[in-house]
Amino acid sequence: MIPATQLRVGMVIDHQGALHRIVELNHVTPGKGSGMVHAKLRNLRTGNQSLYRFRSDEKVDPLTLEQRNMEFLYHSPNEGYVFMNLETYEQVHVQDEVLGEDARYLKENMKIIMELHDETAIGIELPLTVDLQIVETDPPLRGATASGSAKPAKLENGMTVRVPEYMTAGEMVRVDTRTGAFVERA
Repeated sequence: MIPATQLRVGMVIDHQGALHRIVELNHVTPGKGSGMVHAKLRNLRTGNQSLYRFRSDEKVDPLTLEQRNMEFLYHSPNEGYVFMNLETYEQVHVQDEVLGEDARYLKENMKIIMELHDETAIGIELPLTVDLQIVETDPPLRGATASGSAKPAKLENGMTVRVPEYMTAGEMVRVDTRTGAFVERA
C-alpha cells in the first residue's frame, strides 16, 4: 500500500474491487486543509472511465504486472486478438474490449509487450511508432513542399491523420501510437 500522492500515470491499481489504470493525475493543494489527488481511472474490465478524488493520506494498492514478449498473429471475430508467447510459443486469446484503442495499431507479426495480472491479459505496450500505408488522400498540390499545410489521409487501419500536402496514396507514414499523430514519411 502506498499513499495516493505517490500515484503516477500508467499505474494499475486495485480500486473498489476492480483493476483500474490511471489515465490522468492532478495533485491539488488547496490553501486550507489537506491536499488531494484527482485521478481519471479506466476500468480494465469494462473500459469505462471515471473520476475519483483521493485524500493525500489515503492508501492505495498498486499492482505489479507481469510483462511478456508477444507477437501479434491475427484477429478473428470469434477468438478476438491472437498473440503468441515468444518464449513458450503458446497462443493467447485477448478479447477486443481488453485492448481498446490500442488494437487499431496492431499489424500481423508485430512484437509487443503484454501486461498480465494473475495470468489474465489486461493490456499491451505498443512500440512508440508504427508504419502504416496511406490508402486514401487528396492528390498532391503542384509545388507542395514539406513545410506546407497538412491534409487528411485515411490509413490502412481506418484511422485518419493529417499528413503533408505532397503525400500520396500508397506511401508509408510513421504514426505515434501514443497520440495518433503523423511523425514522418516511412
